[in-house]
Amino acid sequence: MRIAFAGVIAIALTGAAVAAESVKVGYTRTATDIALYVADKRGYFKAEGLDVSLINMQSAAVMIVPMSSGDIDVMAGSASAGLYNAITRGLDIRLVASKVTTPKGYTSQTLIVRKDLFDSGKIKSVADLKGQKIANSGTGTAALGTMQRMLKTGGLTLKDIDMVALAFPQMRTALENGAIVAALPAEPVTTQTVNAGVAVKLIKDDEAYPGHEIASFMYSSKLLKERREVGLKFMRALIRGARDHNDGLDDKGMFSGPKGDAIIAILNEYTPVKDPNFFKTFALAYCDPDGAISVDSLREDLELFRELGLIQGAASVEKLVDDSLRQQVVKELGPYKKAN
Repeated sequence: MRIAFAGVIAIALTGAAVAAESVKVGYTRTATDIALYVADKRGYFKAEGLDVSLINMQSAAVMIVPMSSGDIDVMAGSASAGLYNAITRGLDIRLVASKVTTPKGYTSQTLIVRKDLFDSGKIKSVADLKGQKIANSGTGTAALGTMQRMLKTGGLTLKDIDMVALAFPQMRTALENGAIVAALPAEPVTTQTVNAGVAVKLIKDDEAYPGHEIASFMYSSKLLKERREVGLKFMRALIRGARDHNDGLDDKGMFSGPKGDAIIAILNEYTPVKDPNFFKTFALAYCDPDGAISVDSLREDLELFRELGLIQGAASVEKLVDDSLRQQVVKELGPYKKAN
């Protein structure tokens, strides 16, 4: 009886030891969530003892409340004015790694204009957009910083345009029916809209705002502090996923060879785009293999939010960013070196 009882205890303890830690992630199902997809598909989360749930949500703005309530542990989105305001009101969320940035040659968003207006000569440059209705994804997101930088190349400011907020898929419809003149979508909407003959490209964000922190991964306070070891494991798997993605790219950021085809297959599985050739037609926005955060661009965007009266209280980038877990993982894994 004692042996049998001891066996039961041993089994129970073993079961408890291998029980996976639950981590819930809010994301918007974009191509630039590739590090999540690869880590999930290739079992990197499971290898860390994590049970990760990817929860598709409309935008990062709607993730703030479930982050505060503990319904999600991680969010993938931009450092918005709303997020800064929530933090000044006491919400403890931290930006822990980059999701997508815009070094030269890696485009995240492109300002596109209706093809009929471009062909007629009415809109040939950014300067021609003065007084026109242009769609952006929101008034207090990183895309606002992108729009400001793009307009500056044509001698314009945000005050010179009529900006309307639309979701990326709605932008194509609005261009088609003539409701707007131009839009700032992200992939795959940009390429789909241009390929359909609806619009043409005017200026890319990596030209107007190189090194911009477009979107990032953020942790809840509980994951960063009370469950820090779990947060470390998630970070390790995430960076492994980002590195695998970068291994599939050539020196121009295009998917190349068998490794590139394998990453495209994962994108086709996890995103609405099912055509394997689609992702070979453009360079996907840059997902840093070390998750390095572009802090300077975060500061610039915050100053823009403040100038426009979108910030309440003493918000700061320093209160938002916690780079400790990312740095620890990169130290463990070593700096990224492209695999042959």
